[in-house]
Amino acid sequence: MDHSCPGAYAALMRPDRGLFGRPGEGLRRPVVVDSLLAVGYATTALLLGMERPPTGWTGMDTTGAALTVLTSVVLVARRLAPVAVLSAVVVLWTAYIACGYWPVVNAPATLLALYTVAATRNGMPVRIGGAAVGVTWLLAGLSNVHNGSMKTVLVQAVAFPAVVVLIGRGAGRAAERTRELARLTLQLHAEQETRASQAVTEERVRIARELHDVVAHHMSVVSLQAGMASYVFEGDPATAQRALDTIAATSREALEELRRLLVLLRVGPEDTTATVGSPGPGTGTGPGAEGAEDAYAPAPGLERLDTLLLRVRDAGVPVDLDITGEPYPLPPGMDLCAYRVIQEALTNVLRHAGPATATVTVGYGRRSLTVRIADDGQGRVPADTRPNIGHGLIGMRERARIYQGTVNVGPRTGGGFEVLLSLPAPTADNGRPHGLRSPSP
Repeated sequence: MDHSCPGAYAALMRPDRGLFGRPGEGLRRPVVVDSLLAVGYATTALLLGMERPPTGWTGMDTTGAALTVLTSVVLVARRLAPVAVLSAVVVLWTAYIACGYWPVVNAPATLLALYTVAATRNGMPVRIGGAAVGVTWLLAGLSNVHNGSMKTVLVQAVAFPAVVVLIGRGAGRAAERTRELARLTLQLHAEQETRASQAVTEERVRIARELHDVVAHHMSVVSLQAGMASYVFEGDPATAQRALDTIAATSREALEELRRLLVLLRVGPEDTTATVGSPGPGTGTGPGAEGAEDAYAPAPGLERLDTLLLRVRDAGVPVDLDITGEPYPLPPGMDLCAYRVIQEALTNVLRHAGPATATVTVGYGRRSLTVRIADDGQGRVPADTRPNIGHGLIGMRERARIYQGTVNVGPRTGGGFEVLLSLPAPTADNGRPHGLRSPSP
C-alpha cells in the first residue's frame, strides 16, 4: 500500500463543483458529468492495472477488470445516493483486495465516494464511512504485510480518509453558503422590486395630487369667468365674449389634465397600493422645500424659475439660466412637469455633486421643449429604487411619461452629470396652447 499513484490522487483532490448540491438538487447534470468521470476513471484504472504490480500482488485479469469496471459504473450514482454508493464501492474494493489484486488501482474510487458523502452528509454517515475506508485500507496492508511497511500503511489508513473528509466537509459548507447567498440574493431582488413598485405608486399619487390642484385652479378660473360673462352679457358683449373664450380654453385644458390624472391613477394589480393620506415625500429642506407655500396657490411653473434658482444659489451652488428660442405658453401640467424636473435635478446637485456649478438650459423649439440641467461635480446619481428620495428619478420619468416625453440621466464627458427632459411642444391656437393628447392607458 505504500506504492502510490500521484496522478490519480491529485485528480481525486480537485473539488467537484457538482457536489455542491444535496441529493436531488443535482439531478440536472449529474448523469452526464459523472458518466464521463466514470469512463475516465475506468480507463485510468484499467491501464494502471495492466502494469506489473508490486511484489506480492496479483496482476489484473478478467475478474479484476470486471470488478474495476463495476466500481466505475457504481460511481455514476454517487451524487444521487452517496451513502449507498460508498457502501457498494467499499464492498467491491474489499472483494478486489481479497482476490489479491493491487489495491491502489481502486483506491481513488473509494476516496471519491467518501468525499461525496462528506460533502453531502453530516454526522454519523461521514464518520462510519471514513472508518470503513480506513479499516479496508488497513486490511489491504495486512494482506501483503511481508512486502510493505505497516507504519506507512497505518499512516495512510488514517491520513487519507481524514484529509478527504476535511476537504469534503469544506466543500459542503461552501455549498451551504452558496445556497444561502443565492436565497438571500433572490430575496433582496424581490424586496427591491417591491420597493421600486411602491416608489412608483407613491410618485404617481403625489403627482396626481398636484394635477388635481391644476384642475381645481382651472375650474376656479372657469367659475370666475362664467360669473363675469353673466354679469356683463347685456352691457358689454365684447367682454362677455372674451370671458366665454377663456372659459372654453381653460375648460379644455382642465379636461386634458383630468384625463392625464385618471390615466396616472389607473394602476394595475401588480402595482403597490400607496397610502393616499400619508405625507408626501417631497417635504423637507433645500430647493425642493415647498412647505411654506400657500396650499391654495396655483402650481408652480417656469415663471417661478428665478425664485428656485435664487434658493439654490443661496444654498451655495452657483447656477446659470440660459433660455433659447422664443418662449411660448405651456399647459399648466406640462409647465409644472418642467419645473419639478429642474427642481429635483438641482436638489440632487446640492445633495450628491459636492462642490459644483450648474447650468439650466430651457430650449423652446418648434417641435419640442427641452430642459437640460448639467453640473460639473463629482457625485453620483441616487438610485431609482429608494422610495424615500422625494422627487426622485422615478418621479421625473413618471411626469415626463404622461406628456409623452422622456428623461435621460447620465454622466457628462467632461465630468459631472446631466439631466435632459424632452417634451413635445404644444400646438397653438390664437396664441393659446392646446393640451396634448391624453396618454394611452
